[in-house]
Amino acid sequence: MENRILKLDNARKTINYLKKNGPVNTLWAMAERVKAEREDAYRYSAPAKEELSGQREESKDWPYLFSIVTPAYETKEEHLREMIASVRAQSYERWELIIVDAGESDAVERAVRQIILETGDLRIRYSRLSGNRGIAENTNAGIEQAKGNYIALLDHDDFITPDALYYMAFYVRNAEQEGRAPALLYSDEDKYDEEAKTLVNAHKKQKFNLDLILSNNYICHFLAVEAKLMKKLKLRGDYDGAQDYDLVLRVVDSLWQDGALIPEVTRICHIPRVLYHWRSHPDSTASNTASKTYAYEAGRRALADFCAGRGFAAQVEHSLHLGFYRIVYEPDLLSVRREVGVTGGRILDRRGRIFAGAYDESGGCLFQGLPMHFTGGSTHKAVLVQDCAAVDIRCMRVREELWPLFRLVTGRAYRERNIRVGAGREKKEIRVADVTGLSCDEAGYRKLSMAFGEAVRSAGYLVVWDPALTVRM
Repeated sequence: MENRILKLDNARKTINYLKKNGPVNTLWAMAERVKAEREDAYRYSAPAKEELSGQREESKDWPYLFSIVTPAYETKEEHLREMIASVRAQSYERWELIIVDAGESDAVERAVRQIILETGDLRIRYSRLSGNRGIAENTNAGIEQAKGNYIALLDHDDFITPDALYYMAFYVRNAEQEGRAPALLYSDEDKYDEEAKTLVNAHKKQKFNLDLILSNNYICHFLAVEAKLMKKLKLRGDYDGAQDYDLVLRVVDSLWQDGALIPEVTRICHIPRVLYHWRSHPDSTASNTASKTYAYEAGRRALADFCAGRGFAAQVEHSLHLGFYRIVYEPDLLSVRREVGVTGGRILDRRGRIFAGAYDESGGCLFQGLPMHFTGGSTHKAVLVQDCAAVDIRCMRVREELWPLFRLVTGRAYRERNIRVGAGREKKEIRVADVTGLSCDEAGYRKLSMAFGEAVRSAGYLVVWDPALTVRM
């Protein structure tokens, strides 16, 4: 069936992108989108009844209560019923659903009370607010009522998979058995095309990545936070539209103890499963990013507030893509952030495609073969600053404290050289490690890069990839 809503959405995005970024960038964006749509073979597979029954039996004695908070405002009854039904279908049964209603009419109240009457399910709790105080304050009213160990956020027109809370509880239980309590849990997600009645565009995320979250809110849905921490932080009305992003940043800040080099990221848990369905309709942010442009400015301000709170000398700028940001450090990243040991960029071949730069823990090159003008799809990860296992020694800088480590790994003293990058008015000189004279083939450079990256991370530092730093070989 033709995805008419998503096609209209793409048309709107293209027009908005053209107005903001000009024809050249728009043509590249269109080419990448067409390629991604052709290659998208995602299909959501719902868990079988037998699997859900097994989860229900396995988890019946687990003690964790999940409070799901849903602020409602004149929600369509069919959406409200689907949302509530998805919660009631959970294989993990220890939950409460707190619906806080800021609507002007009594439509939501009548629908919720009718559902409670029909089902007899008193785990559904309804609260009528005295007025609409904004998404953050409305949600806070529900957070205050929560009795659970963890508080999860669910939008009033979205819905969750039947195994969502089981996996949340499963990961909490495993973490506690390892001696740590998760502060924040998040899952993968997809979109529900309301017109075509199908699930599309899976967002498969990765384990927590500090610099990636400082580029955009890739965590998003499904999100749950330890109750005592959530009740301490709550949401801030000054950042309505990006209140979830602001919350995540403040959770990260709370895990960054005074004197610690990096945050206690082991308490941030990624569940690599689609547990959340984000409804895509013409008025939703999922479908039309321009429908809430104020939210992206709120996100920029939330990120600027985080930087200021950490004492970073930095400015936060919007990128070419709505909801994605770039932090400009003064004078540079290594000078401002003491937890970063190495920064590096991407290396292009003669055809302008990535062949070296950022590496994962297995030594694979991130975004290998991607044309330089492509961004990596809807998540734009290929143009975002992010932490990685290693960066290529031919295009990196090392903080001074780690120069002896560089010598230990490479067998030569650390020096830097100037190289010219860019073209026309964008042309500039940058400084990178001087590795001229090393007799390495491509495999040798990658082996040295991986060895140095591992040594840097073992010393407690981050390795940061910045694709804005681009050189050709």
